[in-house]
Amino acid sequence: MVDTKFASAERASEADVRGQHQTLSSIPFLEKVLDSVPEILVFLNEHRQVVFANKAVFSFLGVEPTPDLLGNRPGEAFGCVHAVETEGGCGTTEFCQTCGAVQAILAAQRGTPDVKECRIAIKDSGDALDLKVSTVPFEYQGEQFTICGLQDISHEKRRRALERTFFHDVLNTAGGLRGFVELLLESEPEEVPEVAGTVNKISRQLIDEIEAQRSLLAAESKQLSVNLVELNTKEILEELAVVYRRHEAAEGKKIEIAADSENSTFRSDHTLLQRVLGNMLKNALEATPAEEKVTLGARGEGDQVELWVNNPTSMPRDVQLQVFNRSFSTKGAGRGIGTYSMRLLASRYLGGEVDFTTSSADGTTFRVRLSRGI
Repeated sequence: MVDTKFASAERASEADVRGQHQTLSSIPFLEKVLDSVPEILVFLNEHRQVVFANKAVFSFLGVEPTPDLLGNRPGEAFGCVHAVETEGGCGTTEFCQTCGAVQAILAAQRGTPDVKECRIAIKDSGDALDLKVSTVPFEYQGEQFTICGLQDISHEKRRRALERTFFHDVLNTAGGLRGFVELLLESEPEEVPEVAGTVNKISRQLIDEIEAQRSLLAAESKQLSVNLVELNTKEILEELAVVYRRHEAAEGKKIEIAADSENSTFRSDHTLLQRVLGNMLKNALEATPAEEKVTLGARGEGDQVELWVNNPTSMPRDVQLQVFNRSFSTKGAGRGIGTYSMRLLASRYLGGEVDFTTSSADGTTFRVRLSRGI
C-alpha cells in the first residue's frame, strides 16, 4: 500500500478510467455543452483522477486534446512541483494538507459543494498558478464523480500582491522615519546633525521605494530592470540596523550584528536588496518577544555571499509549509506579503535564493544567497 500524508494514494486502473470516461461521454450533449463554456472543467472519479475534461483544459495547458490526461490527478495534469515528490502523487504529500484544491475535492466527495483557492508551483518553469477551485458532487449510473471547475486568478493575485508589497515596504520605511523624526524633536542641539543625517538617509530610501513601484508593477512579467552596484555586507547590515532600531516593531527589542559577520564585497541592486532584508528584519521583529534580540549576519561562501536574519522563536509546521505563498498570512487580510516578496525579488531579479531554517533550539533564520558578481 502506498503511503500518504493526506488524501488517499489509491488509484483506479487504466481500464476503469477508460470505462468511466466512456460512461460520461455517453451522456447526451454533455461534451458539446461543456466545450462551449470558457471555464476549465474536469470530472474526477473517487480517486481524484481525471476521467473527463472539456476543451478549455487543453487550451489552458497549450496542448492538443489527448487521452493522455485521463487518469492524472489535477496537480499532475497542471505540473505541480509537489505532485512528483512522492509515489502517491497529487494529494499525498505534506504540502497537500494546505492545498485548497485537494480540500475542495475531498469536501465534494463527502457530499458538500465547496470553493477554495490554491496556488500551484509549476515544476518545469518555476512559475506559479493561482486558481479558484469550485467542486460539486455528481452521481451517474451508480458511480460517484466530482465536477471540478478551475478559474485562473493569477493576474488578480499578482496585482493585489504587488500593491500589498508596495504598501508593506513603504510603511516599513515610513515607520523608521517617524521614529527618527520623534528622536530629532527630542534631541539636544549637539545631537541634531547626526539624527538629521539619518532622517535624510531614510527619506531618500522612502522616495527610492516609491519610484521603484513603477518597476515592480512589471515584476511578474519578468520585465523589471535592476541597477547593479558594488555593495559591502557590513555597510548593508549597519544601514539596515540603523533604520529599524527606531521602528515601532523594534520597541523593547534589540537588533545586533553578529560579531563573526564577514565583511564581503559583491554586486547587487541596493534598493531591491534592502527591501528583501527589510522584510526579513521586520518579520523577525514582529515574531520576537520584548527584551529579546534579533541578530543580523553575513558570511562568504566561495563565489557567493549570504546575509541572514535570526529571531529566537520557532515557526509552527503549518506556517512553514505555506510561508512563501503569495496569498498566505498569519496576520490577517493584506498582511504577510513580506515573505512572498523576498523570494520574488531575490530569485527573479537579484539572481539569488531565499530560504529559512527553524527550530526550538536555534529560532528562525531567513537567508538570502547572492552571487558576488565581482
